Amino acid sequence: MTTATTELLTVPDVMARLKLGRSKVYDLIRSHRLISIKIDGVRRIPADAVRDFILGQIEEAA
Repeated sequence: MTTATTELLTVPDVMARLKLGRSKVYDLIRSHRLISIKIDGVRRIPADAVRDFILGQIEEAA
């Protein structure tokens, strides 16, 4: 569960962490595989959501 102190990442931050392109990150957001929020029209992704996505991918691959 996220808290008020959860780090919020930009799309470029997520691109760098996952080594993916911008369109792929937005595809993950659109398909609800990666949770994001909008703050005054600016997209932010909780760092916990990126961690959960990675863990889910690892579980699927196992």
